[in-house]
Parts: sequence; structure tokens; C-alpha cells
Amino acid sequence: MGCGRISKNHIEAIEKHQNRIRIVAVCDIIPERAKFAAERTGAIPYTSYEELLKREDLDAVILSTPSGLHPMQGIMAAEKGLHVVSEKPMATNLKMADAMIHACDQNGVKLFVVKQNRLNATLQLLKRAVDKGRFGRIYMASVNVFWTRPQEYYDQAKWRGTWEFDGGAFLNQASHYVDMMEWLMGPVESVMAYTATMARRIETEDTGVAALRFRNGALGNMNVTMLTHPKNYEGSITILGEKGTVKIGGIAVNKIEHWEFEEYDDDDKLIQTTDYLPPNVYGFGHTGYYQNVLDVLENGEEPNTDGREGRKSLEIILAIYKSAREGKSIPLPLD
Repeated sequence: MGCGRISKNHIEAIEKHQNRIRIVAVCDIIPERAKFAAERTGAIPYTSYEELLKREDLDAVILSTPSGLHPMQGIMAAEKGLHVVSEKPMATNLKMADAMIHACDQNGVKLFVVKQNRLNATLQLLKRAVDKGRFGRIYMASVNVFWTRPQEYYDQAKWRGTWEFDGGAFLNQASHYVDMMEWLMGPVESVMAYTATMARRIETEDTGVAALRFRNGALGNMNVTMLTHPKNYEGSITILGEKGTVKIGGIAVNKIEHWEFEEYDDDDKLIQTTDYLPPNVYGFGHTGYYQNVLDVLENGEEPNTDGREGRKSLEIILAIYKSAREGKSIPLPLD
């Protein structure tokens, strides 16, 4: 459902699992997009989601539509007994996110929220270092998302850059990086933030900074902008600890730029082979993500990122927005 910018990554990932899964129908309100996706996949094209849901050969729906539509479309699928794979963010507000989680629970279907960056080889190595306690006490984590989205990007669709359907640089482009911070550092206790719309003609922010206090006592910061000249420059995370310092950079956390620990571990031999060059900031993680989706549905394994896991980063981002609006520190969980 939705055959725009990110749908290509889903199609390519599913093609790599074609012995286990196939696309039988595609849908987009723009007929040309639906037709193009149908020609590539051999699926039947639709321009009406309601009509697509009338099919009796569906097991799951994939929502690569505007973020504000994910909950309604996910609930409709759940009520038909279909599993739901939702692109990030799963919603633009917590009320609707919770409604989608509840609908999937009530109808006994799985809800997956796509967080493919967790599967990057670089971040998997970093996660292992954190879980092994190699940093000792972690003092600080710092994230930079210095990308560019020209005005033409926002002008391509009316929903882009709106509060109702999209969100701004934090909720859309940096959503994976907020998830990465929580995944690596643990729950957030409070946030303080500033956001601004400096150069783009949109409702939401094109630039922002946020300070985070984690429950474990560590501090964090995020610097996000879509105004980098002339192209995407950096997507990075740096973790500073008592016994280790690591920076993973590149344009999308695809390159280990610094890796130093007090004590040796065999993982240290892998840092020369985990770097990769992604074709874009989305990386290659969708393929691994669908591996987990299939293992859950076929073999009863646990989902890497279900609805409740996807909700965590949404809540942090909404706290960032609340802090920017009210000019004060916001504790979590939100009311």
C-alpha cells in the first residue's frame, strides 16, 4: 500500500525472499505509480485501499503511505485479520499509535514497525559492545543527522512537511536515529529541545537540536537538519564511555570512524569488514527486516520491532516537539 519513494526498498527486499513471500497486489491513489509497481512485481494494481482489502488471498499488508495514514490503514487491515508491516513512524500521535496496537492485539495479528537501521552491520557490532558492557559506564551519546531535502522534495506531495501526515526532520528523516539512541542507550528520562523552520516552506521543522537525559544517568544530544549544502553529509552516532569510545559515521551510520576500548575483544577484528557503501540513506536493512517478519509468521519467532517497540521512538520525538513548543524540559513517559 503506497508505491512512492520507500516502496522500492520493500519490493527489492521481498524479491530476495521470493521463495517464501510474494506481492499479489499493490495500491496507490496515483494510478501511474500503482501500474509501475504492478509491472515490476507482477501484482494486481489498485487505486482504492478498500477494494484491495476485499481480496481473500492476503496474509499481510505493507504500509508505505504517509505516516499520518498508517494507524487508520493498519486498523482496517487488522480488522480483516491481516498482519501489518508499517513504515516508520507508525503514527504522528500516540493516541492513534495505541489504537493500531490495540486493534492488532484484539484481532490476533502481528504489527511490525520498520526499523531497518538496527540491522546495519556497523550498528549490530556497536550493540554487541554495549550489551557486553565494553564501555563500562556510558557518559554520553551524540547523534548528527546532516542531510538535505530541497524544497522540490516537499513540493512533490502535499502531505510532506505537514503535522497531520508527516512531521518534520525529527519525526520523518531522523526517526531511525531516535530509535537507535533508545535501542542502544535505554529509556529516556527527559528531553529539552529547540526546533526551527529556517529555509523550507513547510509546517514542520527543517532543523532541530535536542538534549536527552537517560534513566541510566547518561546524557545525549541530537543535531538534525535537512538544510545541509549541497547533499547528504553525515548520519552518525558517537558513544563515550568509561572504557571505550566509538564513532560510527558516513552518510548513514555505515562507516566505523573510531573504535577504541580498554580491553580487547574478538569483535575488534571485524571493524575493518563491517563498513559498507549504501546506495542511499535507507541502507540495506529492509532485506534483513523481512527475514525477521517471515521467521515470526512462519516459525513463531519474536519480532525485532513490534508496535510497542516502534512506539518508543515516537514518544521521544513527540516529547521533543512538546519541549520545543513549551520551552521547557519534558519528562517521559508522556501523559
